[in-house]
Amino acid sequence: MPIATVNPANGETLETYEAMDAEELERRLQLAEATFRTYRTTTCPERARLLNRAADLLDEDRPEIARTMTVEMGKPVGQARAEAAKCARAMRWYAEHAQELLADEEPAADDVKDSGGSRAVVRYRPLGPVLAVMPWNFPLWQVVRFAAPALMAGNVGLLKHASNVPRTALYLEELFHRAGFPEGCFQTLLVGSGAVDEILRDERVKAATLTGSEPAGRAVAATAGEMIKKTVLELGGSDPYVVMPSADVDRAAEVAVTARVQNNGQSCIAAKRFIVHTDVYDAFTERFVAGMAALKVGDPLEEETEVGPLASEQGRADLEELVDDARRSGAEVLCGGERPEGPGWYYPPTVLAGVTREMRIHREEAFGPVATMYRAADLDAAVLIANDSPFGLSSNVWTRDEAEVDRFVRDLEAGGVFVNGMTASHPGFPFGGVKRSGYGRELSGHGIREFCNITTVWHGA
Repeated sequence: MPIATVNPANGETLETYEAMDAEELERRLQLAEATFRTYRTTTCPERARLLNRAADLLDEDRPEIARTMTVEMGKPVGQARAEAAKCARAMRWYAEHAQELLADEEPAADDVKDSGGSRAVVRYRPLGPVLAVMPWNFPLWQVVRFAAPALMAGNVGLLKHASNVPRTALYLEELFHRAGFPEGCFQTLLVGSGAVDEILRDERVKAATLTGSEPAGRAVAATAGEMIKKTVLELGGSDPYVVMPSADVDRAAEVAVTARVQNNGQSCIAAKRFIVHTDVYDAFTERFVAGMAALKVGDPLEEETEVGPLASEQGRADLEELVDDARRSGAEVLCGGERPEGPGWYYPPTVLAGVTREMRIHREEAFGPVATMYRAADLDAAVLIANDSPFGLSSNVWTRDEAEVDRFVRDLEAGGVFVNGMTASHPGFPFGGVKRSGYGRELSGHGIREFCNITTVWHGA
C-alpha cells in the first residue's frame, strides 16, 4: 500500500509520500537510542510538564486535526473532535498519575527478613525505544494511549503508523516536538509494513506494541519471540452484546445502534454480535433495526452525518463479501445490505438475522456497520454463543439481575465485561483481550508498566 492521503468520501488522492530510505531510518534509530540515554534520567514532574503542554496544544489544534482525520479515514468530524479531546484528557491523566503508578514498592518486611536482607524495593525503570505499529481507525487515540504512558515511564517512541493516515502520523511527531520533548523522544517512521520486521530486529529497539489485524499481530509476535523482545498486541474483536429479559430493552436497543456504528463500525471494541434472549428478541430487534435504518449516511465533514464511508475500497469489498456469503447461506437481511450508488466507499448500516456457525461472518470480524442477530433460549445459551468466537476483546451485557451479572463476569471469555452500557476505553482502566484478540494490556497502571524493567533491589543485612 502506498503511503498516501486518500479521501474515502470520494476516492481522491490528496497527497503521496516517499517512504524513508535506509539512511534516514538509521539516522532516526541512532537518534532514538541517543535521546533515551538522557531522557531516561528526567523526573516524572519534568515529563508531566511536557505532556501537559502537549495536551494543551492538542486542544488548541482540535478543529484542524479532527478535519485531517476525517479526510484521511472518513470518521464523522464530530467523532474526530471527540477523539482529539479524549487524547488530551488521557495525556493529562498520565501526567497526573504516572508518578504514583511507577512509585517504588516495598516487599513485606517478613519476606525481606526471610530472604536474609535488611531492605528491598521494587523499582520500575524504562526499557528504551519502543516500536508502535498502529492502525488507521482511531489514528490519534491508538497512538496516544501508547505514547502517553511510554513517555511518562521514560521510554522513547518510534511510530510506524498505517500508510493511509500519514498526515496524522506526522502531526503527532510535530505535536510532541512543539510541546518541548527532546528531539528523538517521539518519531514517526514513514515506512511501509515490509520494514517492520527489520526495525523490530534492530538491537536498539527494545519492545513493540501493535494494534491491528491478526496476521499483523502474528508477524510481529513471531519476530519479537525470535528476538526475545516484549510485545503487547491488541488485535481484532467480535464483541457480543447480550440482552436479557430484565434489561431496559428500549435503552439497550438505543445504545446498541451507537455501539455498532461508532467510527463507521470500524472499531475493534464495537459490539458486532447481538445475542438476545428469546423473550425480548422481537421487541429488541424491531427497535434496533429501526434505529440502524434511520441513521444518516453521508459526507463525514457534515455535522449531521452519523455514518461516513469506510476507510478503504478494499475494506468495503471485504465487508460486502461477508454479507453476501451470509445471504447466500440463508441469512435474512433486515436492513441495508446493498452498496449505494455514487463515489466514495460507503456501506449502509446493515442487520443480519438467522446467522449460523457455517457462515463466515460468524467466525470473522465484520469491520464496518454490519450487525448479526442471535436468539438465545436462556443464559447458558447466551454464554455459549458469546464465547463461540476466536476473539475475546470485550463484551456488553444488559440485565438487572445481579446473579446473571455474576455469571456473565465469571464465564464470558473477554478482556472486559460492560454491564448496561457499551464498551469504551478510559485511561484509568486496563484495556486488552484474550484468545486471538491479543495479549498484554494498555492504559491504567497495567499499561504503563508493560514497558518497564521491573527491577528488584535487595540489600544485605
